[in-house]
Amino acid sequence: MTPFTRRAIDLIRAIPFGRVTTYGLIGTAAGDHRAARQIARLLAGSSEAMQLPWHRVVNRHGIIPPRRSMSHLLQRHLLEAEGVAVSGSGRVDLSRFLWLPSVTPPPPPEQN
Repeated sequence: MTPFTRRAIDLIRAIPFGRVTTYGLIGTAAGDHRAARQIARLLAGSSEAMQLPWHRVVNRHGIIPPRRSMSHLLQRHLLEAEGVAVSGSGRVDLSRFLWLPSVTPPPPPEQN
């Protein structure tokens, strides 16, 4: 597992109950401001096995995008169960529910 992936996982696990953050904010805080898609792939492939609170991550507009798998309905349900209001169009009010992860610098490269 890369240091970036480890930091991203730690950040996702740190999202508080009843709050959301975005794929891009997790990527930036983990060390790569252009990694939103990488975070989405990480969540799609590892959420269940690593027991990550995937439902607390939304897109940069606060929208839960519809998915063929219909997991957006489960995401909505899980967020609402935590007290996060989700509009009829699947939008979360980021001004109310956004959690900002703290940005920590990546560790220095190992010296050989």
